Amino acid sequence: MLTLMGVLSIAILLGIPIAFAIALSGTAYLLFESTVPVLVVAQRMVVGVDSFTLLAIPLFLLAGALMAEGDITPRIMRFASSLVGHIPGGLAMVMIVSCMLFGAISGSGVADVAAIGSIMLPAMKNQGYKVPFSAALLGCAGSLGTIIPPSIVMVVLGVSMGTSIGKLFLGGIIPGLLTGGALMLISYLFAIKDRYPRMARASAREVFDAFRGAILPLMTPAIIIGGILEGIFTATEAGAVAALYALVLSVFVYRKVTWRRVLEIAFDVARTSAVVLFIISAANLFGWVLTAEDIPQKVASAILALSDNYWVILLLFNLLLLVLGMFMETIAIVIILIPIFFPIMQQLGVDPVHLGVMICVNLAIGANTPPLGIDLITACKVADIPYEDSFRYIFPFLAAMAFALILILFFPALVTFIPNHVFS
Repeated sequence: MLTLMGVLSIAILLGIPIAFAIALSGTAYLLFESTVPVLVVAQRMVVGVDSFTLLAIPLFLLAGALMAEGDITPRIMRFASSLVGHIPGGLAMVMIVSCMLFGAISGSGVADVAAIGSIMLPAMKNQGYKVPFSAALLGCAGSLGTIIPPSIVMVVLGVSMGTSIGKLFLGGIIPGLLTGGALMLISYLFAIKDRYPRMARASAREVFDAFRGAILPLMTPAIIIGGILEGIFTATEAGAVAALYALVLSVFVYRKVTWRRVLEIAFDVARTSAVVLFIISAANLFGWVLTAEDIPQKVASAILALSDNYWVILLLFNLLLLVLGMFMETIAIVIILIPIFFPIMQQLGVDPVHLGVMICVNLAIGANTPPLGIDLITACKVADIPYEDSFRYIFPFLAAMAFALILILFFPALVTFIPNHVFS
């Protein structure tokens, strides 16, 4: 066990990519502390990604990438502008709503940040918004793609916990709206303080025209969730349907993406998917070693010896997630922690859907918390500003997201109401 954790810690401190750090630690354990043949490394890593459900990851990534280049983003933003542009800090509100709507298509926080930020940040700068403020808001709003269905993280969670992905998708609806609303409140306060402009209120006709222009892209989440709930297709098949639908819109309906560009997008998605799936495969080896050492049982016993109070353990778990989110990649956290903590949560009677969505909100916060904060880093790169410039503005937005997390933690019905109602 010392070899496992020691090699993992040293590898991370040396800056070795997390997937390789995880794989190296598991391999070192088998070499120095186990009689199991090292051939198990390859076996467990292959088994880790030998899952039909995980095929949903590249398919949803492909759908999001096609939508991002198929004249979809401007249509979504125009519709969002017609709804909330007249509120003080109108463009900030438009950014948040656009990220929520696009997140319901892409399923990825980073994709959300890149797609919306490339258009919104220049417009906000021209309207007098401070660039660090816009970048901080973009990182947090983009991370809503982790919470709002169809979230790629939810797919990984569903596989890891053996929980219905459809229920997780439904469970993320209210928390996603709640978190987005909290970000809008902070943006409103900044807009009043810094006197950011508002846009003219759209007429009913303008709202209808904007909705008509965006209706085809906005049908994507309805097709995905509706198809899963009606039993027409699985979550993986939903990803294939979403990718095909995005292809039809981008190539044939709006004619903004050429077949040559489709191939380039497919190769980019393949590279991104390979990184995600390698992390999952390496983490499966790590999880197998933990199980062989009875680590989940030992950790569960140690934690329950400290307290068996439902709320105390949930609070400790959330604090651990928030700390790890500052230093580690989202999917790696899920893959490493779930084998250890999910049995504990089952003993306590925590609803798996509530747990999964709570984890997603935690990870959305972690994706914007220095020093790692991958969504915030991406937003700053899109804004072309130093990472540290955003720190002045990021913490009020993180506090708003943390407030939403607290509500979700103490009021599980915010998560479970819709899935329980639909699946009753």
